[in-house]
Amino acid sequence: MSMLCATLLAAGCKQPAAPTQGPAMQALPVQTVAVSLQPVEQSSDYVATIKSRRSVTVMPQVDGNLTQLLVKSGDHVKAGQLMMVVDPLRQQALVDSQKATENQKKALYDYNTIQVGRQRKLFEAGITSRDTLDQAEQSFQNTKADWEAAVATRKSLEQQLDYYRVKAPFDGIVGDVPVHLGDYVTPSTALTTVDENKDLEAYIYVPTDRGSEVHMGLPVQLLDADDKPIETSHVDFLSPQVDSQLQGILLKAPVHSSLLQFRSAQLIKARIIWKTAPMPVIPVLAVSRQGGQSFVFLAQQQPDGHFAARQVSVTLGETVGNSYSVASGLKPGDKLIVSGTQFLVDNMPVMPHG
Repeated sequence: MSMLCATLLAAGCKQPAAPTQGPAMQALPVQTVAVSLQPVEQSSDYVATIKSRRSVTVMPQVDGNLTQLLVKSGDHVKAGQLMMVVDPLRQQALVDSQKATENQKKALYDYNTIQVGRQRKLFEAGITSRDTLDQAEQSFQNTKADWEAAVATRKSLEQQLDYYRVKAPFDGIVGDVPVHLGDYVTPSTALTTVDENKDLEAYIYVPTDRGSEVHMGLPVQLLDADDKPIETSHVDFLSPQVDSQLQGILLKAPVHSSLLQFRSAQLIKARIIWKTAPMPVIPVLAVSRQGGQSFVFLAQQQPDGHFAARQVSVTLGETVGNSYSVASGLKPGDKLIVSGTQFLVDNMPVMPHG
């Protein structure tokens, strides 16, 4: 009995065996690229207004109702082309009346021309007196002056009649046409605008806090709706004053595309390139976001020679094609992980290649 107790006591005092340790986490194969510096443009986007260097607002020189409207917005016109007609009936009546007066005075002038010729011959023959010839000469001069005055008046009225025909001042493109047939217009009514199809400019207002950076020759890219460059220009005008309403500095850049592509007063996006500086550039797929923060994973070598994924916060800069420039967080030579990032966590073992 005592031997059985001793055996049980010995069994109860025996220490439990230590649990066996599980296998180490297997390293995830990942592809890496070495971070390198590339020239990156430092730029800002603004809204620019396209304007023609030669643009005119067309207004009538007379008042009346519009009876013909021969153009519409966007039409190409030639210099002198008829665009609109203001009702000319009243002025035409004045011209017709003056023509009748002119014809009447011309007939009297022609009669006196014959008469003075006859009196000269009679005077030379001694048939009429000098007084009779002088009277004939005076009548001839009076009717001649009357007829010439009637001609001048008729030409003046015809010139005024031409004011009722609104013509294009030069070759260009018609802008907005806010008037309609039958509208009563006056010399202060804006009928439309005509913009010459060349010598366009982009007007850009830059905030005053960047005033120290603006200078002549700054590169300017004009962008389409997809932010793709349409053309690249350069600043050729820098206002010495600040616009009091916009609190901005006016820059101008010549636009070489024609009005076939742009319209005067059109708003487009303009990108001013301040400078070009070397920055790390990384693929878009290497960037992850969480809580509004951007980060990447680097493959960092551990003291035992193995590699682990290290999560690093980065500040992104300009987009360069399908890549991001990085303003802070990376340095040249870092091993950037570019594959399998969705499976990574901080300090996870990885096996880099590439």
